[in-house]
Amino acid sequence: MLNQIILVGRLTRNIKVHKSDKGVKVATINLAIPRSFKNVDGGYDTDFIDCVAFDSIAENTKAYCQKGDIVGVKGRVQSRKIEKEDKNEYIMEIIAEKITFLSNKGKEETEENEDLEEVEEEINEED
Repeated sequence: MLNQIILVGRLTRNIKVHKSDKGVKVATINLAIPRSFKNVDGGYDTDFIDCVAFDSIAENTKAYCQKGDIVGVKGRVQSRKIEKEDKNEYIMEIIAEKITFLSNKGKEETEENEDLEEVEEEINEED
């Protein structure tokens, strides 16, 4: 049997790491992944997929990535059962076994904007 998935997408938000009841560091990462085909309106739909990372993977991703960055996630699909109002609900999620940092678009844009602001300030000071 094989349960393996590889995803490449953009982070939809900055990562927050929290500790579970058992003391394990956990981060839920949401990836925006555009589909490779057009819909009936001629545009590309996007899927938003939750991935869960633990311990050092969660910490490293938080330290080096931010909203807008492209990451690759290698992991497995896992389902879990939760009880809601006397009903069982099943949730499918991706458990990240490895996350590869593919771009730092958010950081580059931030640096470029800061550089532009500095140049604008210098120009205004000269006038």
